[in-house]
Amino acid sequence: MNYIIGAFKPACNISITFGDGKSRKQVPLKKENGQTVMVPLFQSQENIAGKISVEPVSGKKVEHNGIKVELLGQIEMYFDRGNFYDFTSLVRELDVPGEIYERKTYPFEFSTVEMPYETYNGVNVRLRYILKITISRGYAGSIVEYQDFVVRNYSPLPSINNSIKMEVGIEDCLHIEFEYNKSKYHLKDVIIGKIYFLLVRIKIKNMDLEIRRRESTGSGANTHVETETLAKFELMDGAPVRGESIPIRLFLSPYELTPTYRNINNKFSVKYYLNLVLVDEEDRRYFKQQEITMFRLTETS
Repeated sequence: MNYIIGAFKPACNISITFGDGKSRKQVPLKKENGQTVMVPLFQSQENIAGKISVEPVSGKKVEHNGIKVELLGQIEMYFDRGNFYDFTSLVRELDVPGEIYERKTYPFEFSTVEMPYETYNGVNVRLRYILKITISRGYAGSIVEYQDFVVRNYSPLPSINNSIKMEVGIEDCLHIEFEYNKSKYHLKDVIIGKIYFLLVRIKIKNMDLEIRRRESTGSGANTHVETETLAKFELMDGAPVRGESIPIRLFLSPYELTPTYRNINNKFSVKYYLNLVLVDEEDRRYFKQQEITMFRLTETS
C-alpha cells in the first residue's frame, strides 16, 4: 500500500525567502485556521524581491510546463467565501517548460509595487496580499505555494484638525455640551475632551464613552453592516449637577484599531465613532454618536 500513499506526496518542496528578510520588520497575521504567524511588513511603492527554491523530493524529477510567481492583492467577502477579487495582479515568469532534477533557485523582483490598500481582517471581509508560486504540470496537476505578507500605509499629521463641539439635549430635561480636542486621531493618540452639564433635570446614574467600529461591506440590497464596541470608558458614576464639567482622557494605544477606510475598491468601508452614553436611574439610555477619522502616523525610527 505504500506506493499509494507516496502518490499523494508533493513532488517537490518550495521555499520563499525575501531579499531583506533578516532586517525587515515582522508582524503577526491571523490565518484562516485561527493560527497566528509572523510575516514581513511592506508599504506601498516598495520593492518586493527575493529567491524561490524548488527542491525535488529525493529520487524524483519534476517535469513542468513553466514556473511563475504572482503578486496578488485580493479582497474576499465572507458571504461569498472562496471568491477573491484581485485589485493588484503582477506576474513574473521564472522558468520555461523543462525538468528539475535537483534544487534550483530563482531570483524574483517586483519593483515599486502599488499597494494602495492595507491588509485587513474584519468581521465580514478580509484584504490580503500574497505571493503565489505555480509550477504548471499537465496531467499531474499544478503545484501551488503561497506566502503571505502584510501592507501598512502611513500618513503625515493632517494640516487641519478641527476640534469637535456639539450640544445635545432633551427639551427642559437635559442639556449638555461636549468637546473633543480634534476630529482626526492616529492609532496611538489620546482623546482629550470635556463635557459640560448646562441643565440636569433627570437623574443620571452613569456616563460612558465608547469607541465603535462600523464595517460595511457590499452595496445596495447586499450591504452588510457590523458594529463592534472596541472600548468602553466610564466617565462618571453618580448624578452630575448643573455647571459641572467632566474631563475626558482616553488613550487609544491599548486597542486594536485600524485607520479609517473609505470605500476600498468599492467593496467595503471601516469607520470609527465616539459614542457618548448616559443612563438614567430608570435605565433609559441617551446617546450621541460622532464620527472620528483614524490614521496611521508615519513611524519615526
